[in-house]
Amino acid sequence: MTGPELVPAPATLVADGRGWTMPERLTVSTHAELAAVRPLLIDVLAVRLGRELVTVDGAADLVLHHDPTLDPEHYRLMVDSGVRIESNGPDGARHALRSLQQLIGPDAYRAVPRQAHALALPTVRIEDGPRFTHRGVLLDVARHFMPKAGVMRFIELMSAHKLNLLHLHLTDDQGWRIQIHAFPRLTEVGSWRTESQLGSSRSTHYDGTPHGGFYTQDDLREIVAFAHTRGVTVVPEIDLPGHSQAAMAAYPELAALPEQASTWAVWTRWGLNPHVLGATDRVLDFYRTVLDEVLTIFDAPLICLGGDEVPVDEWTADPASLRRAEELGMSTVEELLPWFIGELADHLRARGRRTVVWDEVGGSRLPTDVVINSWRGYRGGIDALRDGHDVVVCPEHEVYLDHRAAPGLDEPVPVGTVHTIEDVYRFEPVTDQVAEATSESGTGRVLGAQAQLWSEQLNSERRMDYAAYPRLSAFAEVVWSPRERRDWHDFDRRLRGAHLDRLAAAGVEYRPLDGPRPWQRRPGVPGWPLRFDELGRLVHAEDGAG
Repeated sequence: MTGPELVPAPATLVADGRGWTMPERLTVSTHAELAAVRPLLIDVLAVRLGRELVTVDGAADLVLHHDPTLDPEHYRLMVDSGVRIESNGPDGARHALRSLQQLIGPDAYRAVPRQAHALALPTVRIEDGPRFTHRGVLLDVARHFMPKAGVMRFIELMSAHKLNLLHLHLTDDQGWRIQIHAFPRLTEVGSWRTESQLGSSRSTHYDGTPHGGFYTQDDLREIVAFAHTRGVTVVPEIDLPGHSQAAMAAYPELAALPEQASTWAVWTRWGLNPHVLGATDRVLDFYRTVLDEVLTIFDAPLICLGGDEVPVDEWTADPASLRRAEELGMSTVEELLPWFIGELADHLRARGRRTVVWDEVGGSRLPTDVVINSWRGYRGGIDALRDGHDVVVCPEHEVYLDHRAAPGLDEPVPVGTVHTIEDVYRFEPVTDQVAEATSESGTGRVLGAQAQLWSEQLNSERRMDYAAYPRLSAFAEVVWSPRERRDWHDFDRRLRGAHLDRLAAAGVEYRPLDGPRPWQRRPGVPGWPLRFDELGRLVHAEDGAG
């Protein structure tokens, strides 16, 4: 694409080489159907750029026009003798404003104006809309807590890239981050740990420093309300029945082996935890109560219940779990997992919500309206599609952005396989095999894709910035732009020519394209880099090779 260097690339952009200068006093006319876009409009044009916005009816410097014939989230943006935005709702208008923000340049990403100056825009006509309706990012605030302001900053940057779903991972073995009035010990006990493992899950080093934090329900309502102004939906995750040691430390009676759980603390290490919730009515009722409070905070149509990496050894050793499996006619205790999730999915469905889980959960006991996050490659998602489930594509070895961004040992705490920015850009959610599965009768749909930022090694906003950007910019183009328009070399040109400057103006401490700065490295903190060998097996890469 020539002309203005937008990220993600729009479906069509025509520039004629002329320009228009935005006046300091800007008249604005907004159709009532697009009124919800005003908070973003004020933030970009008045707060960041210092323009005086004057509301008028009819002709104006900036017109936001409702066009019901456009598809959801689609928009037209015309800059000529003024700015005209057309969309069928606020989401499309927000996307148009984000494109306008990029056309203005880096100053539109600073918190306030540096100085008064003319704003010259290229005259353009853009017609655009998303490839996928589900353009998600997982933010893990359970392993390392991120204060409220950091979460809202993360949402702002997502929205600037036209990403529209924040999967907020609120609970895990290492911390419970959401206030639940019915069970105060979840945050009194479960929201902090005595120390944290340093480096990979194989490390013998610990930092000796307590870590904790949680969001009050009003904090989370504020986050959700802010996300609405940015066109982002917040999907909470309450991870169960594995990844639940923080909850069991607070309430040992939840555990499959409660006598042992009475000695447990919130977990201080990473990796696979051997403990699991009990498969009892008492535990299910506990989580139904938790979910009822969650639903008063989050209005997202989806609620994630986890279901990943669930060990069954404790169910096998627990007479009550064995009896429950036998009563339900199960041949193995492994079948308790989809049953357990299904019970809570029924509870959510009765309250107008839909469940999403990770791809370990499946089989005939799982209701087909449950959405599957396909993270262990594509196979789980393809199987789920054929079982009638809708799927979000999020394979670990392609879009887990906490994994290292380059070969070698210079990356801070190099873990996982290599995902360079080019690798992320070349990620394709709908492979030939996925497309074949969706073409069959009775299958589910691919809703979209999701990148993940697990925070074991990302203990600050600075570390999160480094892991996310600019790779998340590449992911945003994958899920937004038409597949046939994607061009790595053109993206690289736009990234270097304009977009990195936007990120810098926004205060994003992104990973430089030529590798980490000295202060971005973490020498002495042991990683565990992985690679695929010639037989496709995942092995340790001692030298950091990709």
